[in-house]
Amino acid sequence: MRVREITNDEGRRLLQIIRRSSGSVVRWRRAQMVLLSAQGMDVAQIAKVAFTSPDRVREVLHNFNDDGFDSLAPKYAASRPAG
Repeated sequence: MRVREITNDEGRRLLQIIRRSSGSVVRWRRAQMVLLSAQGMDVAQIAKVAFTSPDRVREVLHNFNDDGFDSLAPKYAASRPAG
C-alpha cells in the first residue's frame, strides 16, 4: 500500500509539519509516514523508521488517502468531552 500521489503544495505542507519543532508529536509522526510513502518507501520500511507496526502505517496512509490533512490531527484534539 502507498499513499496517493501528493501535490507539490501538499508535499510542502508535510515538510512544514515535520520541520516544526513545536506542535503535536502525533501529527508530526503521521506526516512523516505520509511523506516517506510519497517518496517511495514501503510500509515495512516506514514502520521501522517510525518505530511502529506496519498495520499502523497502513492505517495512517489509508486515512490520509481518504481525509487528507484532517487525518493527521490527533483524535482527542478534534472532539470535546460529552457533557
